[in-house]
Amino acid sequence: MTRNFLVVDPEEGMAVLKGLASPVRVKILKLLHEKGSQNVNDIAHILDLPQSTVSSNVSILEDAGLVRSETQKARKGNQKICHSTFDEVLVAFKEDIAKVKGGHIEVSMPLGLYTSCDVLAPCGLCTPDGVVGLLDVPDTFLDPERMRAGLIWFTRGHVEYQFPNNAKLSDTEIEAIEFSMELSSEVPGTSADWPSDISVWVNGTDIGTWTSPGDYGDKRGVYTPSWWKLKGSQYGKLKTFRVTKDGSYVDGLKISPVTLADLDISAHHSIRLRVGIRDDATRPGGINIFGRGFGNYDQDIVMRIYQAR
Repeated sequence: MTRNFLVVDPEEGMAVLKGLASPVRVKILKLLHEKGSQNVNDIAHILDLPQSTVSSNVSILEDAGLVRSETQKARKGNQKICHSTFDEVLVAFKEDIAKVKGGHIEVSMPLGLYTSCDVLAPCGLCTPDGVVGLLDVPDTFLDPERMRAGLIWFTRGHVEYQFPNNAKLSDTEIEAIEFSMELSSEVPGTSADWPSDISVWVNGTDIGTWTSPGDYGDKRGVYTPSWWKLKGSQYGKLKTFRVTKDGSYVDGLKISPVTLADLDISAHHSIRLRVGIRDDATRPGGINIFGRGFGNYDQDIVMRIYQAR
């Protein structure tokens, strides 16, 4: 199982070390790790702490990049939902950081943890246990239950994810960055012959488009749950989008001249990945994104940063 981890150089990562240097903050992180995303009121109730104490400590964890928060509508006003950013925090000096993960840094992003979305119906989300909210209602993409999504589909628009830029902790040069995800077209029912131009953006730069041949439903996906009807999308193709110094590729085939220099990764604390269907797509055949609990690969969206040895 792929886990999200952060490598900290103690000489430069003082904000992270400060974030961990408190029993209260450690309890908050442990709670989010074990129980998943929680709002501030729930954290205060479960840990039996004043809400003011939780709020101030969550702010410190946010500054350290250990917690990501978003505001959502509640029954009365708004609520702040907190997410744990990492499963593990590793402390290592600079000369050792490049050795982590054999020269590359890997982060897995659950499908539902997108930081922004703009989708058009037909659209919907599913967890391994059932459908989230209402089908074909774009506002459902704001439902808190989306955090557990294993399948997302929409006709036009995009979802965007914000990955931590762990490469900033290392002085080694980046050789390539890649994103791996299971994708297919989207059509009412299924059709193996339903091409769709699926585009990918990194840090706001369009790196290229892959044309999905169809929406696959000839057999149940290896991990697709039994309750999901066979007439629905079952699986996709596992595609790897890779950006190097020479250009952008999908599964080794060049799709655009966009290079690492165009992404300016070192200037950002995060790496933004956007996946979707362009308004001017030649073949706007929709998109399915498969995550854990659906499809043939049982993985979320995986980012890998390869460093020079």
